[in-house]
Amino acid sequence: MALKLYGTVASDATQRVQACLYEKEAHFEFITVNTAAGEHKTPRFLARNPFGELPALEDGDVTLFESRAITQYIANKYDGRGTDLIMKDPIKLAIQTVWMDTENQRFDQPFSKLIEAALEGNEGGNKDVREYERKLESVLDVYEQRLKESKYLGGDSFTLADLQHLPGMHYLRSTKAKGWFQGRPHVRAWAADILSRPAWVKVAAMSPW
Repeated sequence: MALKLYGTVASDATQRVQACLYEKEAHFEFITVNTAAGEHKTPRFLARNPFGELPALEDGDVTLFESRAITQYIANKYDGRGTDLIMKDPIKLAIQTVWMDTENQRFDQPFSKLIEAALEGNEGGNKDVREYERKLESVLDVYEQRLKESKYLGGDSFTLADLQHLPGMHYLRSTKAKGWFQGRPHVRAWAADILSRPAWVKVAAMSPW
């Protein structure tokens, strides 16, 4: 039975899961949720994700939400197929997990606020936005140092630690923030590398942004 992914091509969280499914060469059915019509707030969808947010994944009797949890499930379920996204060595896995948590706790929060500001037409227009920009640039400074030592954030190979960043880095490269990469050559090279992966290119081709 094929996996069922519920979301939209414009949702960065859904894109994260799509990229993981393509990396693992997993067969799945994509079901578009009409958020404009409030479909994500209906009882039927809330049974899949009680918070009424995208995405949700169904695998037979298993139903999951939260994109990062879903990607870990997929990476483990399809171990041995497609790209290995989880380190096997416990020390290397611990290092990978550090950078996965860094993306979730340090990168995604200011990034999400910048997206909200852009959608509200406040991009670059107030003190809060500038503060989010400063926070994100500080994170990129840390990444620059890390990527001097390692080809990828989680180690020497592409893992979930890098994959989780794909929607964010894709968006940043399409805005004035792309200038932030110029003074950070290792971040620039890493972003170019991960954004050129066939799995992400397929996702990006469907994205409206």
